[in-house]
Amino acid sequence: MLKQACADLPLATDTTMKITTIEQAGYERVAKCEDPAAGLTAYIAVHNTTLGPALGGLRMWSYESEKAAITDVLRLSRGMTFKSSVAKTGLGGGKSVIVGNPRTDKTAKLFEAMGRFVDSFGGQYITAEDVGVGIEDLMHVRKTTKWVTGLSRADGGSGNPSPYTALGCFEGVKAAAIEAWGSDDLKGKVVAMQGPGNVGFPLGEQLVKAGARLVVCDVNQENVDRAVKQLGAQAVMPNDIYDVPCDIFSPCALGGILNDDTIPRLKCKVIAGAANNQLLDEVKHAAAVTARGLVYAPDYVINAGGIINVSLELEPGGYNEAAAVKKIQNIFEALRSIFETARKQKITTHAAAQAVAEANLAAGPAKKKAAAPAAR
Repeated sequence: MLKQACADLPLATDTTMKITTIEQAGYERVAKCEDPAAGLTAYIAVHNTTLGPALGGLRMWSYESEKAAITDVLRLSRGMTFKSSVAKTGLGGGKSVIVGNPRTDKTAKLFEAMGRFVDSFGGQYITAEDVGVGIEDLMHVRKTTKWVTGLSRADGGSGNPSPYTALGCFEGVKAAAIEAWGSDDLKGKVVAMQGPGNVGFPLGEQLVKAGARLVVCDVNQENVDRAVKQLGAQAVMPNDIYDVPCDIFSPCALGGILNDDTIPRLKCKVIAGAANNQLLDEVKHAAAVTARGLVYAPDYVINAGGIINVSLELEPGGYNEAAAVKKIQNIFEALRSIFETARKQKITTHAAAQAVAEANLAAGPAKKKAAAPAAR
């Protein structure tokens, strides 16, 4: 249910921004923003700030309904809490989404209005890049709020986080390969990748360099064409990717793709990819994956490279790429430990990862990190 959280915020002489609170148990703050003059309908969810301010990307997507948008922002923000907890970034979990087509609906005015919405959280939420949103868009957001990370190096940020997410995923794939086959040698392995986009493509580059072969699908034909041309990938239709005989299934698009329909169709040994919220039902479908004997790399562990990279912008002294890469490479050992725990305790890898995240949250912050990036 929506309820009015604050008075309309005047943005210009001929328009107002309306921000309303969405009551949601287990979340610190969830809000909706409507600014018709800017063409903005957006949501921000702050799940948990126990370990620090909530940092999470801004996504733009053509949601079919308000319910779909709210469900996505809630799931994503909760996932960010656990991702940052396991990665020990000193940050909490939050996320934001804009309802709209990222190919046709972007304007500077829209993102400037989004910046005002972010600013209304007073540093409780810090935004960054996500699906459908790039650095240029964030530059417009930055005009109306300082609570932005992931800007270009020239503007004092750490740049596009996607290559760093891909790096962490590659480390995670190697860890999963050891669990499945006793070796991280990927030569000759077939990887069925769903979504060779901003993260999937650089991950694919690393996989091919390591000797793997790619089969890809994407709703964006440009992504498919690029993967075929530059990575030698084989292309299949989006719904056929689940039936591809392969060694590794790598979901790198949207969430909820491991479900009652798809899990029985998979012909792989390992599931390791960059997408958030891969399990439609975390408990039920983690169990279903385990029952099939598949090695599942929990998404919020394997795809933490981007948030780790961005989080170092908030360190005293600013961003250090070498330190970021070293920390991202720790994803390999983090997953090895989770696989070992799951095996020894006879639990799902999702449950093992969740235990780590919850233990870190229960311990609380050793110290609060800086609440925001330095003004640029």
